[in-house]
Amino acid sequence: MTQNTAPAAEAANAPTRTAHHRRYLMCRPEHFTVSYTINPWMEPANPTDTAVAMRQWQDLHDTYRSLGHEIELIDPIVGLPDMVYTANGGFLIDGIAYGPKFRFAERAGEAAPFIDWFRAAGFDTREPVEVNEGEGDFLLVGEVILAGTGFRSTGDSHREIGEVFGREVVSLTLTDPRFYHLDTALAVLDPVEGIANGGPERANIAYLPSAFDERSQAVLAERYPDAIHVSDEDGAVFGLNSASDGRNVIISPRAKGFEKQLRDRGYNPILVDLSELLLGGGGIKCCTLELRGAGS
Repeated sequence: MTQNTAPAAEAANAPTRTAHHRRYLMCRPEHFTVSYTINPWMEPANPTDTAVAMRQWQDLHDTYRSLGHEIELIDPIVGLPDMVYTANGGFLIDGIAYGPKFRFAERAGEAAPFIDWFRAAGFDTREPVEVNEGEGDFLLVGEVILAGTGFRSTGDSHREIGEVFGREVVSLTLTDPRFYHLDTALAVLDPVEGIANGGPERANIAYLPSAFDERSQAVLAERYPDAIHVSDEDGAVFGLNSASDGRNVIISPRAKGFEKQLRDRGYNPILVDLSELLLGGGGIKCCTLELRGAGS
């Protein structure tokens, strides 16, 4: 069940936040199950309930729609239970789609359907040479691409994505296997940067410092001095695997500390339970791929 826990008034002295229209790609978890292990969250011995996963996913879908966001759907495919985690299916900016190349054979079959979808939707689609898992490891903050490595996407993909988009890429190394993708350890709170664009002067993030090596922690501290530092307790329930439109931030209902931190900064936390999909190692952001350009 979705819960909007924001008080009637903004937190005292907090900035006024502006919601921006977003366009997302999602995939119904019609074939969701956990039949193999490619991350620490996946235990095939633990039963999964596809019907529950469908209800929870629908709640997330309907929440986005209620906020005025646009949802596109890619058809689920039998034998590819992780297609629900569309964030791993690519990275898109300005009408250019950089496709995925999955590390594990169990997910390799997802690449072609995502690439085909981008082409059919009118995106200038680039097929990768390097191993990468899309927006799972690439996050856009203003004009900068934050890029994760350590478990899935390789460092060479950081070079490749910089060449594709012509933007600065900041490499960050993940060290805790629970947080195997960047979007499990870091959340972009302001998808639009710049007062002229209707966003804050500088976009901000939230992250779990202990999920990164010392160099990456230093880089994040220097670039984002006002970032929200999330506790391990909230990180461990995928609190950072969230989606923000600049005001409304969709998060796990179990991330209680993060919920308060967001409210104190003037954001509006909205709680959506995806506990069944967490059994596959994915949450809100994992189920949400942002489509930028090409008919947006």
